[in-house]
Amino acid sequence: MAIIETSRPVPFGAVSTFRIVNAFESLLGGIVGAYRAHKTEKTLRGLSNAQLQDIGLERAQIRAVARRAAYM
Repeated sequence: MAIIETSRPVPFGAVSTFRIVNAFESLLGGIVGAYRAHKTEKTLRGLSNAQLQDIGLERAQIRAVARRAAYM
């Protein structure tokens, strides 16, 4: 039975670079999500009550729906 070595050393700084890139992606994802939520909320607030009723929403639900839709 042969033993296969599956672990290799990574280049110097690779883990740190990965963590920095991962943090940047998380930050950017949060910013993009907040922007999408804002735009969605603004658009929904521009609709009339009759239009909101047609899509099954009440004015009080707009913020929650916009946030949920932005981070899906």
